[in-house]
Amino acid sequence: KGIENLIKNQKLSEYESRIEKDKSDYDAYFDYAKLLIDDGDTAQVRDVYERAIAALPPVQEKKFWKRYIYLWINYAIFEELECDDLSRACDVYLSCLDIIPHSLFSFSKIWIYCAKAHIRANKLSECRKIFGKGIGILSKSNLIPELKKVIEAYLSIELSLGEVERCRQIHLKYLELIPQHSEEWTNFAQLEANLGETDRARAIFEIGISQDELDMPEAVWKAYIDFEIGEGELDNVRTLYKRLLERTSHVKVWISFAQFEGLNDLKLAREVFQKGYDSLRDNGLKEERVLLLDAWRVFEKSKGTSATVAEVERKMPRRVKRKRMVAENEYEEYFDYHFPDDRDEAAGSLKILEMATKWKAQLGKDDSDSDDSDSDDE
Repeated sequence: KGIENLIKNQKLSEYESRIEKDKSDYDAYFDYAKLLIDDGDTAQVRDVYERAIAALPPVQEKKFWKRYIYLWINYAIFEELECDDLSRACDVYLSCLDIIPHSLFSFSKIWIYCAKAHIRANKLSECRKIFGKGIGILSKSNLIPELKKVIEAYLSIELSLGEVERCRQIHLKYLELIPQHSEEWTNFAQLEANLGETDRARAIFEIGISQDELDMPEAVWKAYIDFEIGEGELDNVRTLYKRLLERTSHVKVWISFAQFEGLNDLKLAREVFQKGYDSLRDNGLKEERVLLLDAWRVFEKSKGTSATVAEVERKMPRRVKRKRMVAENEYEEYFDYHFPDDRDEAAGSLKILEMATKWKAQLGKDDSDSDDSDSDDE
């Protein structure tokens, strides 16, 4: 026992010495508090944590505050678990929120931990006020990543409580503050779909895909299409694919559309594959054409015949290695694709050029004969 006390006292002296040299040595505070917690000295633990949180980081930059913030979190956990004082833990979180310079940066976890601590203290109204305050401050400071996390945590709590109307209001606020967030449009529509509100869900998707600056518009379109497939509205699905192809000619859209049609009508699926192939060819997208042909060939192998597979394979290109200039006297190798139908078109173009050359030569010959005839008359 005496040896243990000696080692403990040496550790305590070491931590005190480190803190004396550097008030911002947060690791020393962590170790100091842990040692005292193991001894069950509540008063001394609180004293160490109070000294630790008083040692504010010297610079107001988030990277210097990250370690410091965990002192507050550990302090609150200590009060809740070791001291069984949930009210005091809530006060610790609130005090932490007061000292963070939210105009420069913030920590979403503190807002969330604080709100959840109030729920555990049976203070639901206070929890909602904290979330509301957090959303207001974070949106005003334009701290978007933290704002997203706080709103999503708030939504999760209200949904678990079955507060559907509150969830709707939070979703609306979310989209008002961050309308470009594609995932939120999908989540809001999915909420309504889960509630059986098909028309509401469809209306939300329609507003979502009409936004000009979505961060991932393809995700909203895909979710909308999947929703209509789930509802069994196949005509609506076709309409959505056609509307999407008016905006983009991406190869994945063509492939997805064709695979959808292939579930019910092989002829329609082949027509979509062919239209996609023609569109990509007209736009000079060779690699995309290869991807579409690969998907088409897999489709035919799965649902077609040997004849339809062979027909697709006749369209497959030959890959050739080429060189191109990237700088003066500097070249790089790359792979190009030669498609059979491109060669047919090229041959047709050469034939037209050859005919034009012959016509021009013949025209020159006729002019020469005319000049000779005029000379003889003289």
